[in-house]
Amino acid sequence: MATVFIAGSITIKNLDFMVQERLMNIMHMKHDVVVGDADGVDTSIQRFLLDEEYERVTVFCTGETPRNNVGNWPVHPVTTYHKPGSRAFFTAKDIALAEAADTGFMIWDAKSTGTLSNVIELLHRKKYSWVFVNKEKAFHAVKQAQDLENLLSLMSQPARLKADTKIGLIEKLEALHSREIQMALLDERAQAKAAEHD
Repeated sequence: MATVFIAGSITIKNLDFMVQERLMNIMHMKHDVVVGDADGVDTSIQRFLLDEEYERVTVFCTGETPRNNVGNWPVHPVTTYHKPGSRAFFTAKDIALAEAADTGFMIWDAKSTGTLSNVIELLHRKKYSWVFVNKEKAFHAVKQAQDLENLLSLMSQPARLKADTKIGLIEKLEALHSREIQMALLDERAQAKAAEHD
């Protein structure tokens, strides 16, 4: 069993059949689900889980009371000192979700910066995510920086520029690439040392 962070773009109100199938699979495997309290996909996911009478759900919110908790599941309140309603205020919840999860399942409209941030937060913690791109009805596995690059290629130029302005996309991508190169070098050194002792 794993803990799956499920989230998506606020613009998506209806879950595609392929997304519903993946959710059914998560429930069949009896994974724990952690989800946010926003409108859009968060609430659609909550409704789906409630309809299926799934109980292994925890709703994360910033502050004491979630905006949406349709199944009255346990609540994980996240404390932050950022101004209520600000991007940083809600980002604190997403960071806590990425920390709590083993993996992610994101439903993305190919422009939402919040969903992209979740993928990046998971990658930063060496956790992968499956991203369902709503407009092309396809899943993308994001396990390393190059996978994220491939995902970003689906964005329009204005959406990508907006994402860079909002969340510093280019800088975050460079940091991920840099860390992967450092990790690869460390692995090579470790293997070389192990070979010396053989």
